[in-house]
Amino acid sequence: MISEEITLEGHIIDWPVLTKVLDGINSAGGGFRIIELHIGRTKAERSHATIEVSAPNRTELAALLERLKNEGALVRETPDAEVQVADMDGAFPEAFYSSTNIQTYIRHKGDWCEVQDQEMDCGIVHDPRNNTFRCVPIANIRKGDRIVCGHRGIKTASVAKEKEGGGFEFMSSEISTEKPKNAIIRNCAQLMHRVRQSGQKLLIVGGPAIVHTGASEHLEALIRRGYCHVLFAGNALATHDMEQALYGTSLGVYLANAAPAHAGHEHHLRAINTIRRCGNIRAAVDKGVLKSGIMHACIRHDVEYVLAGSIRDDGPLPDVITDALQAQDRMRELIKGVGFVLMVATTLHSVATGNFLPAWIPCVCVDISPSVLTKLADRGSWQTIGLVTDVEPFFRELIHELDVVERTAAAAS
Repeated sequence: MISEEITLEGHIIDWPVLTKVLDGINSAGGGFRIIELHIGRTKAERSHATIEVSAPNRTELAALLERLKNEGALVRETPDAEVQVADMDGAFPEAFYSSTNIQTYIRHKGDWCEVQDQEMDCGIVHDPRNNTFRCVPIANIRKGDRIVCGHRGIKTASVAKEKEGGGFEFMSSEISTEKPKNAIIRNCAQLMHRVRQSGQKLLIVGGPAIVHTGASEHLEALIRRGYCHVLFAGNALATHDMEQALYGTSLGVYLANAAPAHAGHEHHLRAINTIRRCGNIRAAVDKGVLKSGIMHACIRHDVEYVLAGSIRDDGPLPDVITDALQAQDRMRELIKGVGFVLMVATTLHSVATGNFLPAWIPCVCVDISPSVLTKLADRGSWQTIGLVTDVEPFFRELIHELDVVERTAAAAS
């Protein structure tokens, strides 16, 4: 919803202007919030009201305001946003506006312009060639960029939580180990199916515990069935996934019987060496060296992935992006078109992804530690539902619920 303020003055109660205006807003499908209301205490004393009027989009809002003007409403003119030119690369002007993850509109030449590439902790850059505004991280600013500054002529829209069929009802609960996990997983499966059917992408953000807990086969199944279009991870998930594919171990422990392998501590490094000798992960798949696992499934099913590096990485694998800024830009690129995000057992990658996401993209974060979910909420990713549980049982139940959803959809068609 976007909004403008209107004012009513005079005998708005007696005549009754206020009632007509509020009824007109409701009948047009708009919303309102009375900011100020003063009722005259005598027949001679005038009344006045300030009302915030909202509508789903600019076109409907403009039409509604025109109707309200005919009822005597005065539209309060909002000044244009201030724009300053960046005087150097890699820095904003001192008065820059710091963006949020909530949809933002900039007032320019008397009109509200929707900000593109919405992201928290960025600046907003105006492109005068096509009169667009978009969020840009500070490291990507170049001298001469036109930066939105101050707070005038800027507003954010409210984000409604979907309630159709109970899809997002579970998002209102707080982080707790006592949530009804089966119901949440069921809702998650229904949402994933709906997003896939709509043509949007599903993003999975994963940590190495997916491999350590024996959940790799479940993630592979999601990839094969089209429930993962983008994968964000680090060197560790890919390394231990390929360690499992090549040696049957993860962290040197056989996943089949939980027994430690002789010299198993070397397996992850030997896996990295094998992939490096092939050239990269795709080459290892094409040569028949890598025949199974999560990364094998990504290559075979055209899942795009970002492996973002860390200071503690062994190797790393040749596919790992070791420049943090390059990894961020690649993640921003692949987030476009995503309609749902599933974050599993990774603190840093979950928080990083949450920082890039606009607030209207729903997320589910699964971790055995409640602190991970708290960190996401504290960083402003309020749309995330947190589920405190182990990884493998979560994936197993998710696959089951997806089976149910698909059978129900097939029976209904």
